[in-house]
Amino acid sequence: VGSAQAQTSAAKKELVAKVLQLQQPAIEQAARTLAERPALLVLQQAGQALQTRVAADKREAMAKEIQADAKKYVEEAVPLVRERAVKLAPATIGAMLEERFTEDELKQLVALMESPVNRKFTEMGGEMHKVLVEKLVAETKAAIEPKMKALEQSVAKRLGLPLAPAGGASGAARPAKAASK
Repeated sequence: VGSAQAQTSAAKKELVAKVLQLQQPAIEQAARTLAERPALLVLQQAGQALQTRVAADKREAMAKEIQADAKKYVEEAVPLVRERAVKLAPATIGAMLEERFTEDELKQLVALMESPVNRKFTEMGGEMHKVLVEKLVAETKAAIEPKMKALEQSVAKRLGLPLAPAGGASGAARPAKAASK
């Protein structure tokens, strides 16, 4: 009985390893998102500060420099976080899978994950997200922009910063767009 359990355990560990291998792209994407988030926040804050604290004739050049700094950060941080996520996955996700799934369930999960239909659906994920977000932005922009402008003005007022000129929310996005030319 002991050796049967050991074989089951070894087989289960192999199945968990297979699930982790199949999930590696998602694990790496989660790590990328986590590593990029601080840079995106900094760029967003910098874009707002450029509008109020930098002379108009120097904004585009400074925006390019800031974006270069952010790009350097991302190039250094993403591989570090991605590598660590892949190393942590067996002890975190793998442990949960071993604890909560039977060997038979893991076999079914691997079969599902390897199926061509699942692969096709997964590959469409980014495209589906993009289409939804584009439509969502288009349909909510008119309602959200005035709220964003009011928020920006409220925060600026509380911080004692000069109020942004008309066009607030859309103006905050300009430095990033200008820098991408």
